[in-house]
Amino acid sequence: MKKENRILAQNNSKPIVLDVTYNQNQTKKPIVIFCHGYKGFKDWGCWGLLAEDVARANVFFLKFNFSHNGGTAEQPIDFPDLNAFGENNFIKELNDLDTILNYITDKNNEFNQEIDIQNITLIGHSRGGGIVIIKAQEDARATKVITLAGVSDYKARFPVGDALANWKKEGVAYIENGRTKQQMPHFIQFYNNFIENQERLTISRAVKNIKIPYLILHGTNDETVALAEAKRMCQWSENSKLITIENANHVFGGSHPWEENSLPADMQKVSNHIKTFVNS
Repeated sequence: MKKENRILAQNNSKPIVLDVTYNQNQTKKPIVIFCHGYKGFKDWGCWGLLAEDVARANVFFLKFNFSHNGGTAEQPIDFPDLNAFGENNFIKELNDLDTILNYITDKNNEFNQEIDIQNITLIGHSRGGGIVIIKAQEDARATKVITLAGVSDYKARFPVGDALANWKKEGVAYIENGRTKQQMPHFIQFYNNFIENQERLTISRAVKNIKIPYLILHGTNDETVALAEAKRMCQWSENSKLITIENANHVFGGSHPWEENSLPADMQKVSNHIKTFVNS
């Protein structure tokens, strides 16, 4: 069963749009919560097929759009709200994930007969990998964590020197979306918010303090996040396991839109590892 584009209101913030995919059989299932990455969204490429494939292993799969990813409740695909995109930051994403956890663990949740709230795996792709690691380290409701092509350092991705000085002076910097050709803004609040919360947002600190099982999945041909980042995270955590997908790229063979009815071969390998880990 799939329930799509459900709207979850938030006080003092934009709503979250989410999907759930599961076998409706009145049995308690492990929960997977999936977080997309930078310039991502829950309906990108083959994420829907991934949810369906994992759900067939009797897993309850929830994926959602971060509230300020640039999508809207009415148009959750792509980026109709570029101002919201510019106002996004890591703390907002952590707050969104907290809202999702509060929602799915609420005793009055409509899915209570289908979920095991004592068995929650957080999964994050790319930038979302840092979010799930930080949240998993600080929130006891997370019992396992997986990063897919996850980043190991947020600070290293900020500009320095003249580029940073210009960003501060102008108050906004733009990056082109290679697919949509939109000029996507980053307001300087994104950087300032990171600096104000730098200790909490240092991924290495979180990884070193992870006490739960941690699975790292990374392609050997990742063109966006180097495999060396995955190796570093594995070294930082005594509870981690690194599995490399040979010759896989940053999105494990996926693309948007994805018009096939089955997962690309590398993403199928990812799905198989997720199912084994979640159900172990």
